[in-house]
Amino acid sequence: MLIPNKLLNSGLTALFALVLSIHAIGQDSRPPVTTSTPRALRDDITIEEYMKVEPDAVRIIRHPVTGEIYYTTFYGDVYKIKEVDGKPVSEKLLTVEDHGIPRLQGAAFHGNMLFLAGNINVNNNKGNKGKMVRYEMKSGVTKPEMTVVFNTVEYGANKTTFDHGWNALEISPDGKYIFVNTGARTDHGEVQDNGGEYPNARDNALTANIFRFPINAKDLLLTTDVAKLKADGYLYAEGIRNAYDMAFDPKGNLFAVSNSGDYDHPEDMFWVRKGHHYGFPWVMGGIENPQQYPDYQPDPEKDPFMSKFAFAWLMKYFHNDPDFPKRPAGVTFSPSVQNMGPDANEYRDRKTGVVMDGDTTGATVGTFNAHSSPLALFFDNKKALGKDLTGDGFVMRYTGGPRNGVVNPSPLRRQGKDLLHLDMIYDKATDNYKVKTTRIVENFTSPTDALLIGNAVYIIEYGGKQGGNKAGGSLWKITLPAGEKIAKEGKKKKK
Repeated sequence: MLIPNKLLNSGLTALFALVLSIHAIGQDSRPPVTTSTPRALRDDITIEEYMKVEPDAVRIIRHPVTGEIYYTTFYGDVYKIKEVDGKPVSEKLLTVEDHGIPRLQGAAFHGNMLFLAGNINVNNNKGNKGKMVRYEMKSGVTKPEMTVVFNTVEYGANKTTFDHGWNALEISPDGKYIFVNTGARTDHGEVQDNGGEYPNARDNALTANIFRFPINAKDLLLTTDVAKLKADGYLYAEGIRNAYDMAFDPKGNLFAVSNSGDYDHPEDMFWVRKGHHYGFPWVMGGIENPQQYPDYQPDPEKDPFMSKFAFAWLMKYFHNDPDFPKRPAGVTFSPSVQNMGPDANEYRDRKTGVVMDGDTTGATVGTFNAHSSPLALFFDNKKALGKDLTGDGFVMRYTGGPRNGVVNPSPLRRQGKDLLHLDMIYDKATDNYKVKTTRIVENFTSPTDALLIGNAVYIIEYGGKQGGNKAGGSLWKITLPAGEKIAKEGKKKKK
């Protein structure tokens, strides 16, 4: 797969890492993906195409005061969905010229406050700065007032698909804090010096971590000083490769889903707690990163976890690396949520390298099958759903599954591009969660985010280029079984 120079020079962030890098390079010579219609895997789920959206859609959120739905694009546009002649249409409200974030990846509402976060190219596109802003989106205001929440100091970007940047946002249930994820700037902790511009640069305090800020914070400058970030109370959790989505469950627990690199590590879901370290770059998906060992000599002919077509192998990011950072002394890594199946629990056996199914072997997986790129995590916090879904979680897999009707040849990715139901179970013995994972809708095209309103899930697709043209994607309305309260309200409306 060819990657446009424009994108490489921008220091690709998380979305393009998802779009381009998940083992796609060199492995798949089939035609470009065409759009497809989602298909329900339960009789009590209905699906309709709500509308077409603009290209490069990343996030979908709801204004909690007005009830209006907004969505954002990777290149900085913010749209509000409104009705014209009884049909939903997109109205552009903000652009990159307004907020100054050319690679926009995070969006969240708290009351009338709209938060946006992302990345800015500096140093002739060789460096990066993170930025978050806040808008007062009051009714009747044409040009809302903007406040800068934070900027970061400059640090090295790179020319790979693994430079993830600042992305996911989540508001705490009490409304006091906003959480933001910053993904790794590497595949697995290797040096990425951008042609020597940032010598010996690996990950730093401003990458592969989750931050927390007071909801009214403003004009902060974040540096790579770990001690100061912790002393200020901003650095919340460490060692997560790229938590591209986070969500609170009905009990107030914060969970995050993360994508792993080009090695066949499973994709993590973490119960995120303050002060915990989750292992990156030493552990991903519960599996050791082999590059941390001084005698490591990578060879895809001998190591089944590494594809000879993997971008990180072709570019020699896997290599003998005796200077790889040592594990932090005295730190115990917190493991990922363990998946008990029946879905998304395929894994590669550590001894034989053979792909196995946890349903057959009885093994749990931490957490989802490799290269599935989990996104769009959300929970039924208002208990709006009925039957076996009440109060549960949901996540989407961005990759995998059939492509243009052809079954994916990889046994790790035969299913994907789907909506998964997550039945979370707390395990007192390990002080962690397990999850039962079940597919309920499949056959999406590049789904990036989801929004639950009542018992309806709105799922937005990235769109991008189709046939060489910027065609945009679809916004799908997935109606799930309603809880008792919503069902009664529906009966009243019919009367």
